[in-house]
Amino acid sequence: MKVELRDIHKSFGPVHANDGITLDIPAGTIQGLLGENGAGKSTLMKSLSGFMEPDSGQILLEGKPVSMKSPADAIAHGVGMLHQDPLDFPPMQVIDNFLIGSHQSLLPQRGKARRALRDLGDQFGFSLDPNAYVDTLTVGERQQLEILRLLWLGVRAMILDEPTTGISAPQRQKLFQTLKRLAEEGRTIIFVSHKLEEVEGLCHRVAVLREGRLVGETDAPYTTSKLVAMMFGKEVRLIPRTPGYGDTPVLQLEGVSIEDPRLNIEDVNLEVREGEVVGLAGMEGSGQRLFLQTCAGLVRPVAGKLLLDGEDMTGRHYHDFKSRGCAFMPASRLEEGLIPGMTLTEHFILTRPAKGLFVNWEKGRASAREGIAEFKVRGEPYSTVESLSGGNQQRALLALLRSNLRLLLMEQPTRGLDMESAIFTWEKLKERCLEGTAVVFVSSDLEELLHYSDRVLVFFAGKVSQPLESHDVSVERLGELIGGVGLDQPSGSAQ
Repeated sequence: MKVELRDIHKSFGPVHANDGITLDIPAGTIQGLLGENGAGKSTLMKSLSGFMEPDSGQILLEGKPVSMKSPADAIAHGVGMLHQDPLDFPPMQVIDNFLIGSHQSLLPQRGKARRALRDLGDQFGFSLDPNAYVDTLTVGERQQLEILRLLWLGVRAMILDEPTTGISAPQRQKLFQTLKRLAEEGRTIIFVSHKLEEVEGLCHRVAVLREGRLVGETDAPYTTSKLVAMMFGKEVRLIPRTPGYGDTPVLQLEGVSIEDPRLNIEDVNLEVREGEVVGLAGMEGSGQRLFLQTCAGLVRPVAGKLLLDGEDMTGRHYHDFKSRGCAFMPASRLEEGLIPGMTLTEHFILTRPAKGLFVNWEKGRASAREGIAEFKVRGEPYSTVESLSGGNQQRALLALLRSNLRLLLMEQPTRGLDMESAIFTWEKLKERCLEGTAVVFVSSDLEELLHYSDRVLVFFAGKVSQPLESHDVSVERLGELIGGVGLDQPSGSAQ
């Protein structure tokens, strides 16, 4: 399906998110869309997918102008979008979410849908239980479900907004193979990403947005430095590796075992010291999230002891952990980290200590302005969090973290962030490390894990490796461990 965008404009108050964008995408093309956070990528794609209407401009499919006032209209025209944060219904079962949007009959054809879910899942290497409830799935599994649903609905132009964030390397490889096959069949694929290596390895052509404008287009083969310069208007460099941490233990796990309905983690011993960064690697759903939740007091261990600054916190509530200087930042921004419908000012008020009986709105707005400026959030104190781009939601979460933390537990801290934003994030985190904060984080980006961690733990089906010195491990070796190759020890010890 040929897709044409003609002079697309979209504003949110004073912010001109899309400023006269014109883009032609031939049928059978995998079109990459690059740009820093807030460049207007998601806004443009939401206009194409019927999620919002552009203020002006025209969309043409196969040369014919179309008007899409809803995602249902877009699906009817053969255009579907996988959003950065999956738009599903967590209280419902997988099969019910899979059926959403289907108009094949008055009564849902559950048997046919189950077969389609199984067959499509086999093609992608995705394994989803039709009877599972979506709120038990990982972020990556929810993305997989939405990809399969769009394919079943018969979309001929598929938009994928940061689709690889929560899936494993083998799943990503299978996804790319499938996208290439779909393009060969004449479907149009629009791949929105901040990962240059993915765009370079997958896309036939790339368009780059900056500050709401189309600043350039180029065909494969690509020059990385040229793409970076187009995205940011300057050269961007990684911050140097800065290993080194204190001797004082902040977090100690002694024979900790954790259970949930999906997996068990047994007999983990770990010591994390002041200023240390420990990365957790593994396929999503291998136990990293459960481990972090336990360290934050959100899940109680079934055995062992957990100490924070020497105090036994085993079985204590999350609020007790917070009062001791522990913070947890989840991967699911709008469901667990932020509150849709509330402004940035209201979020800053909620996360700062309350003084007196009444809300000090002026102080709240001042805190919001300071956080917005420090973390370069593209928004205003009155902006609701759902109006921000995914990357700016992530920056807002970082701005909301209190100062003087002892332990910072993070899921995917740079999820959805462009290269410059990711580097900026780690600059801020390293500043906290210099103040004595210990950081434990989960990431699906192996290079990020090895570059910023002092040590790495690998999770595989609930098993936990010995702590590995990051400078002694290659990306290839880490990938093997994540796949279970050579993961001999079920527990970690850092003594």
